[in-house]
Amino acid sequence: MEKDKNRYKILVIEDNPGDFALIEDFLDEQMHSPEIFQAKNFREGRSLLVDEKLVVNVILLDLSLPDKSGENLIMEIVALSAGIPIIVLTGYPDISFSVKSLSLGVSDYLLKDELSASNLYKSILYSIERKKKSVELEESEKRYSDLFQLSPQPMWVYDLETLQFLNVNDAAIRHYGYSLEEFLDMTIRDIRPVEELPKLDETLFLTRKTATIHYNGISRHRKKNGDIIQAEIQSNGIYINGRKARVVLINDITERLRYVEAIERQNQKLQEIAWLQSHVVRAPIARLMGIVDLIKNYQHSENEQNELLDHILISANELDGIIRDIANKTKHI
Repeated sequence: MEKDKNRYKILVIEDNPGDFALIEDFLDEQMHSPEIFQAKNFREGRSLLVDEKLVVNVILLDLSLPDKSGENLIMEIVALSAGIPIIVLTGYPDISFSVKSLSLGVSDYLLKDELSASNLYKSILYSIERKKKSVELEESEKRYSDLFQLSPQPMWVYDLETLQFLNVNDAAIRHYGYSLEEFLDMTIRDIRPVEELPKLDETLFLTRKTATIHYNGISRHRKKNGDIIQAEIQSNGIYINGRKARVVLINDITERLRYVEAIERQNQKLQEIAWLQSHVVRAPIARLMGIVDLIKNYQHSENEQNELLDHILISANELDGIIRDIANKTKHI
């Protein structure tokens, strides 16, 4: 059988020379030139583990050492291992203790009487791979946590069934005014005005019924100080500890909507002014043009001419009033 050509560094904490020799043989049978370091007691093992120059892939630990044994030994080695996978090797088939060992941070628990080159090699590979995946998962969770906490926009996660807040970022705490502890004692219903609750219930019903993954919408939220804001919401479905949850990104668009409303009011006033210019102003101007044409092209008596001048004055005053009205409207734009 072809040996594994990867370079392994293995720390064996074992005081029994015969057991250590057997472990060496098993490792040499499966691996190409593994580097094996032996510690014959806990003190030697601790010295090797605190040595920053020594980096090992896995620790093989005998549970009965001259200076320490059992649960205390496991706890000490786990504390010193800095996450290096630990495989316990023992001659005592205690099932309850083996389960407890795994809960203390041990990667695997093997009986010496049942040990073989094959199962030792498999245990080492699986333990190293599990550790690698665990590190990748931790890094992924840290990236998510950093993105979540460092987002300049409010974000939170809530349980889809209970609606309880599970986590909120610093931006949400600042924007809404609640502390983290207050948020975690609340549900998403607590930040909605009463009149918004039917809309929320309808959205939640559809989300649960259709298993909506992504949601976009606008709703009204209430801050701790009572202010009502218009919130643009984007949410996605996730699982937290096996439960359905939603991660939500909030964008407060209250000011933007106010600007839009102000622009719409201005546009309405401009439309009114345009209508005045195109319709109301035309009437007095048309009369003025007609009177000027009469004066220019026809002979009139003095009384008729005075009457025409009076009409000019009336139309001019009317036009002046319209222009003043337009000027007043433009002041409020």
